[in-house]
Amino acid sequence: MGEDAGRFFMSQMLEVLEHMHGMNIVHRDLKPENILIDEQLNLKVADLGFATLQPTGFLLKTYRGTKTYMAPEIKKQQKYDGTQVDIFSTGVILFICVMGLFPFSEAKQNDTHYRHLINGNYDRYWETIKKYSDIKNVSDEFKQLM
Repeated sequence: MGEDAGRFFMSQMLEVLEHMHGMNIVHRDLKPENILIDEQLNLKVADLGFATLQPTGFLLKTYRGTKTYMAPEIKKQQKYDGTQVDIFSTGVILFICVMGLFPFSEAKQNDTHYRHLINGNYDRYWETIKKYSDIKNVSDEFKQLM
């Protein structure tokens, strides 16, 4: 959908997350299938089946979420901050909205695209992504955000 649509989407998602996280609620399964859009293009987050309370200062440890949107610390079965994993998933969703494809298959070391990112090979990453996306040019700001 491009960057303009991505900005519009992200603005609303961040408002939703700020509201939920302000009440110490984390979703842990954010993905496009769990985002509803009404006729005025307002976003609603659905399917709170994996949501939980996370009191300030406490970490979570249960393995929850959908693999393609899941933060690496959950995959490694480490304790994690639910607000951070929600932001990670939101970043994956934003990437899909803007680019029309996943940024990587899974946030795991054996995924080539993910490995480019964690190793700092950003130019190589974006060259590879361009081969698969209809969107050939994105702003430096978008690349830095990702």
